[in-house]
Amino acid sequence: MGFSDENTNQFDLSTGDLMASLLMVFVLCLIGTMLQLQEEFDDKSKVAERYKELQSQIYIDLNEEFKDDLKEWGAEIDKEQLIFRFTEPDILFRVGRSEVKQEFKDILQSFFPRYIKVLSSKNYKDHIEEIRVEGHTSLEGQNNMTDEQAYFYNMKLSQDRTRSVLSFVLEQLDENVYQWTKLRTTANGLSSVKPIAENDTEENRKLNRRVEFRIKTDAEQQIREMLLYGEH
Repeated sequence: MGFSDENTNQFDLSTGDLMASLLMVFVLCLIGTMLQLQEEFDDKSKVAERYKELQSQIYIDLNEEFKDDLKEWGAEIDKEQLIFRFTEPDILFRVGRSEVKQEFKDILQSFFPRYIKVLSSKNYKDHIEEIRVEGHTSLEGQNNMTDEQAYFYNMKLSQDRTRSVLSFVLEQLDENVYQWTKLRTTANGLSSVKPIAENDTEENRKLNRRVEFRIKTDAEQQIREMLLYGEH
């Protein structure tokens, strides 16, 4: 009987050691996973913080450069989205036309070279991923159009307008920044899909007829890649 008890105790001890070892392995794996998650969180936080700092400083520099012109141009700078917005449709284009009006050309001749000078400075040039020229319209089209016809009419019109703006502003640049700007700048006609006001009054519809210059930085791409990696 004593021999049998001794064997049983040895077996129980071996099982206990095995369970303790497995528990230790589990704890170590859990700690490793937690450390990895913490590292990923810290990396994302650093990128997000750098993006906020970069965005804030770009806004400060743009505002300093154009603060005396904004009211005269009927323009504003959206700090949260880094958008330079022209909101006076009467000076932008004639109704239903895509050619840039002379009054808007005069503004763009002053605006765009200075805008690019800020963005292509040593502090930002390596972080600018895209400069989007965006054209926006209100909902209505020409007389007797259905909603669908008006949508496609305004889509073509907004695309033609942004291409006209892009073609004109690129002509205003010096050779030393032309190639850098050309490789990053796109024309995007968005019809009426991104209104900034309800289309219920003429005043609001005027606000929706606008041209915007939107900046995308490389920090945004890094955040997207981290989020995508996190999903996997």
